[in-house]
Amino acid sequence: MKKVHLFALALLVTTLSSCEAIKGIFKAGFVVGIIAVVVVIFVIIWIINMFRGGGRS
Repeated sequence: MKKVHLFALALLVTTLSSCEAIKGIFKAGFVVGIIAVVVVIFVIIWIINMFRGGGRS
């Protein structure tokens, strides 16, 4: 019976730490995704301005 409790405790500890790792990965992915969207929007605006003649000095 003691082995079962030890196994359950080990399983709980590894599960909690992996959940924290996954949380960190998704958080970083979310931030990178937002930055990528902002960069794409700026590139689209820049291309539109070039076609309209806004890039000429």
